[in-house]
Amino acid sequence: MTMKKTAVGHAVALFTIIVWGITFVCTKVLLVDFSPVEILFLRFVMAFCVLYALSPGKLPGMTARRRLIVAGAGLTGICLYYLLENIALGHTLASNVAVILAAAPLFTALVARVVFRSRERLGLRFALGFLVAMTGICLISFNGSRLSLNPLGDVLAVTAGLVWAFYACLTSVMGHWGCSSLQITRVTFGWGLLFMLPFLSFFGFDLDAARLLKPVNLVNLLFLGLVASALCFTTWNMAVRALGTVRASLYIYLVPVITVIVSVIVLDEPLTLLSALGTVLTLAGLFLSQSSRR
Repeated sequence: MTMKKTAVGHAVALFTIIVWGITFVCTKVLLVDFSPVEILFLRFVMAFCVLYALSPGKLPGMTARRRLIVAGAGLTGICLYYLLENIALGHTLASNVAVILAAAPLFTALVARVVFRSRERLGLRFALGFLVAMTGICLISFNGSRLSLNPLGDVLAVTAGLVWAFYACLTSVMGHWGCSSLQITRVTFGWGLLFMLPFLSFFGFDLDAARLLKPVNLVNLLFLGLVASALCFTTWNMAVRALGTVRASLYIYLVPVITVIVSVIVLDEPLTLLSALGTVLTLAGLFLSQSSRR
């Protein structure tokens, strides 16, 4: 792996995580007029249309096994992960979900090691980095609130984290096929949307033009669809290809940190001592874990 390829991988991973950290604000705004499944379906329909326009046609070199892998990626990373996350938020505290999903790098490392027989070594620094980062994330997430266990929601959040781990590993497998990240992302979105269709009637879906054309809704949906989905899932696939499954996933530690920064700058929320300390610990944990991969 060349230094240039590694640097590009770190850059696109950081960019992706920054954008994904902002999506929580956009989703919160849209939840006033839309249900979670409506937001989910609309953002990925827009993303698929844009990606298909940029890269039409079939994925080259497809076999039955490869189609199964792409379908699995669509089911896990596009359909199940977001549905489980949204349902979990309805049954437990948002802080619980944030902490559990921030453990995705550990879930990814375990799934890659046990299920996919990955040769990526974890090591002591990875473990120490995980503990330091999770301590910081807990300080950020539970700052000013009490810890409350809600079994159903918490289990759903853990399941979402495991589902994302499988998606990350499948993405790594697809990265060796010689196809572009744009092509892989587009086909994955197509499968994800197909798996999502049965859930639309169950959770309630109403395509109302009046809601869609409200400026605040339109802007946020376009950001989620074009930037956070079409662009950022493509850049995430690039990051996984350049850095490896586990190393790229470590950037997920930064999501709560980005939330704190956006809240301070955009929402004018105060930066508390616990949030500041949590941010420092999370960054330190990321540095430790990344240094273990060199």
